[in-house]
Amino acid sequence: MTITERPKSATKSFSKLKAFEKLNTLAKHPLDLTKEGNLTPERLKKFSADACGYKLLYGTERIDENTLLALKELAEEAHAIDQMEAMQNGEIVNFIEGFASENRPALHTALRDQFEKPNTSKAAKEAADTAKVELDKLKAFMDVLDKRDLTDLIVIGIGGSELGPKAHYEALLPYIKKGRKVYFVGNIDPDALNDVLTKVDLKKSLGLIISKTGTTLETLINEELLTEHFKKIGLKPQEHLITVTAKGSPLDDKKKYLEVFNLWDWVGGRYSTTSMVGGVLLAFAYGFDVFMELLKGANSMDKVALNRDINKNLPLVGALIGIWNRNFLHYPLVAIIPYAHALGRFPSHIQQLDMESNGKHIDKQGHFIDFETGPFIFGEPGTNAQHSFYQLLHQGTNICPLEMISYKLPQRNNDKSIDNTSSQEKLLSNLFAQSIALAMGQKSENPNKDFQGNRPNLILLGKQLTAFSLGALLAYYEHKVAFQGFIWHINSFDQEGVQLGKVLATKIIQRFASKTTGKVGTPYPLGDAYLNILDEL
Repeated sequence: MTITERPKSATKSFSKLKAFEKLNTLAKHPLDLTKEGNLTPERLKKFSADACGYKLLYGTERIDENTLLALKELAEEAHAIDQMEAMQNGEIVNFIEGFASENRPALHTALRDQFEKPNTSKAAKEAADTAKVELDKLKAFMDVLDKRDLTDLIVIGIGGSELGPKAHYEALLPYIKKGRKVYFVGNIDPDALNDVLTKVDLKKSLGLIISKTGTTLETLINEELLTEHFKKIGLKPQEHLITVTAKGSPLDDKKKYLEVFNLWDWVGGRYSTTSMVGGVLLAFAYGFDVFMELLKGANSMDKVALNRDINKNLPLVGALIGIWNRNFLHYPLVAIIPYAHALGRFPSHIQQLDMESNGKHIDKQGHFIDFETGPFIFGEPGTNAQHSFYQLLHQGTNICPLEMISYKLPQRNNDKSIDNTSSQEKLLSNLFAQSIALAMGQKSENPNKDFQGNRPNLILLGKQLTAFSLGALLAYYEHKVAFQGFIWHINSFDQEGVQLGKVLATKIIQRFASKTTGKVGTPYPLGDAYLNILDEL
């Protein structure tokens, strides 16, 4: 693939941008949502944006016209849309200037650039053409599988190879093909695989092994264990195992596996759901056409992220609101609350996407930064969350902004009216009520019943959760996170923070092994201390 130059971006530190000081001043007196006359029906309608079938409602954020104008100036000063354009054109955005780094593009958008008005940059077109080869291979392979008596797929992968695919698999269950089911094994805990093996008929099962490098410890161990189980009942593993991996990796072996699908170094794990990482399992469970609809939705939001009119650029608006809350109002947390049962695992995917991308303490020149970057992300579905941690959100001493996701219609189109309202209407009533209550609060002479309000929140509201709208939602969050990284001038596309623990774990594994082999190996006193404590149990 042709690789172009690094994009033009703000070389100034985020905290040195002109708009930064303006926003700091505005943050001293943010909009008071509890003040009578501030939160009105007119405001809710005005502070909104829409695209791809979604409405972004942010009238319950502590933002006024001046704040919004300054945030737009911040985006322009940081060349946020220029950088998004450069990313989608295949320019090198994954780098740290002057230091060893991955130094590559982040072209996950090319995976779904198969529809109207595709990107014409040479690098993006080559990447999209490469992805098309895998899509064609996937379609043909699914036609072959449909002729076999297969019921179950066991997906072995961890991190981005599990979180995103699992979230999107569970979100599309109404589309499931008759007799098909997918199980996920990420954890190296032996109980994870053993639990799945109690639920499947291996004779009618396939194993999908996902690892870009083919060296992921958890994945390789679980693959070996699954292989032994196939052999134990007289099955040939090569007739039941599929891999998704980079070319030349240990998993890239057509003699050992039924089929091998490829991905590339320009697709990060947490951005890989629209690659074969998600494609194989989603096509197996729902059919190739459903996966293509998800790609189409993502591609539509990719184009929205390039819109020069900031008011119509949903991911950029979401990113700017997040920056206002994080850097100027100094809220350290964000709760992702889907008021949609099917999105129960979606917060876990966004947790990885956001925290692994923007949990960084240096800028793209390797300088330690003097401002806050990615927030802590957590979440559960509403209304369950209301009966769990909303007490703290309403009356706790720390303020946590919320991003709530919901739909006008239920996904399965199977609802009933009780007491003159449907369950979906009751669900939406809870959503809207919580948004208002968090923002406005409630004054009371009884301090235990006093709600201070000014808890910022926004709602991402769609018509119905489909494969298309799910793809658009995925891309919205991918680009929201990327925009924040561009504005902060950090690298959102590497993940060095996961490496140190892996290295130390390898040392401790070797110490465990020495007990079996008798070979002393390299001493590791701190690790040995833990093993000695373990022996005392």
